[in-house]
Amino acid sequence: MDYQEAVAFLDAHIGQGVKPGLDRIRGLMEMMGDPHSAYPVIHVTGSNGKTSVARMVTSLLVAHGLRVGTFISPHLEKVEERLALDGTSATAEEFAGAVADLAPFVELYEDRNPEPPTYFELTAALAFSYFAASAVDVAVIEVGLGGRLDATNVAESKVAVITGIALEHTSWLGDTLEQIGGEKLAIAKPSSVLVTGSLPEEVLPLAAARAADLEIEYRRFGAEFHPEFVAMAVGGWSGSISGVYETYDDVYLPVHGRHQFDNFAVAVAAAEELTGRPLDPDAVREGAAATTTPGRLEVAGNNPLILLDGAHNPQAFELLAESIDAEFPDARWVLMIGVMGDKDLDGMLMHLAGLVDVVVATNVDYDRAVPADRVAEIARTALDVPVEVAPTIPGALEAVRRLAGNDGAILVTGSLYVVGEARTHLLVES
Repeated sequence: MDYQEAVAFLDAHIGQGVKPGLDRIRGLMEMMGDPHSAYPVIHVTGSNGKTSVARMVTSLLVAHGLRVGTFISPHLEKVEERLALDGTSATAEEFAGAVADLAPFVELYEDRNPEPPTYFELTAALAFSYFAASAVDVAVIEVGLGGRLDATNVAESKVAVITGIALEHTSWLGDTLEQIGGEKLAIAKPSSVLVTGSLPEEVLPLAAARAADLEIEYRRFGAEFHPEFVAMAVGGWSGSISGVYETYDDVYLPVHGRHQFDNFAVAVAAAEELTGRPLDPDAVREGAAATTTPGRLEVAGNNPLILLDGAHNPQAFELLAESIDAEFPDARWVLMIGVMGDKDLDGMLMHLAGLVDVVVATNVDYDRAVPADRVAEIARTALDVPVEVAPTIPGALEAVRRLAGNDGAILVTGSLYVVGEARTHLLVES
């Protein structure tokens, strides 16, 4: 099986859509010999920040000399980004080999069962089997949607991480913070230590109750761990982190966004709880310095400045607005935006009021996307600035460059799908 055949094998299951539930993944894993049980798992969910935390935990553990498998979703540009060893994505050849190993089990499962696995279930199964074959010391596994019925929840986690809770995917997870929190907290198991980032007041009692019911340890941001000092630095943030077991000084995190330092504190606590003891301070500094967050407040060009951010809900847009106001105070932004159909676009855009001078609305290449004309209509009302429509990502990039000029600033956001496609075009151009 070559790379194109491997991609086609997975893509053939896209039509299965989203089907929450664990029966299919459990059946497939059992058929494969339960590869997800071959290593300890740090399981990460949350409304925002879960990919960043997963990458940060990986960087910390690699700095401590561990062999780490990391599963993230969705990918930005290529599907093989979902699988990484020691922070490096699988190559096309490695990805094709992993799919070739998986395919016979999938075909056997489909012969014996009336309902085929979904695309996401296959990517999760691919990660579990790839990491087992690679003899990882630990796997960092990011949830796809929610937690309780997500395919990744077949794993019994050593550490269960909830980065935060916001209203999202309400048709699947519930329309209150408590309901969504309950879905995400379900990744905590009797074998876990529960680690949570900054949670809404409504969810805190649920987290404490989940830990009490399971009789497991619970580590909370702001209580058992927190940043002690944070200051803006060139190209990122620096400061100290009071972890669960130790304080780590002189930490430099080379990414934009003050909230990412909070995410790094969550990652430190999760890494500490893998073994239940302090980390090596030098390795913490090394792991921080090696951290990257593609598509999250990522500078992808200069002259004009181009900033990519996969913010896709109001909470993430609030953090985005705070970040660009603090770190790029003189910039006047040309906004390029496309969104999915289940998003609160009004609630997202309100946070950018006063920061954006002009908008280019574009389409997400996905069947659940909001049409560019509708995005433009909402943006005109929400921001009261001129708005153009560019149906394709290349066309939108051409438009924002024209509007920004060499001295301007471009912000690409609204969906990881838009950010990923834009990033691909920008990297080809560079």
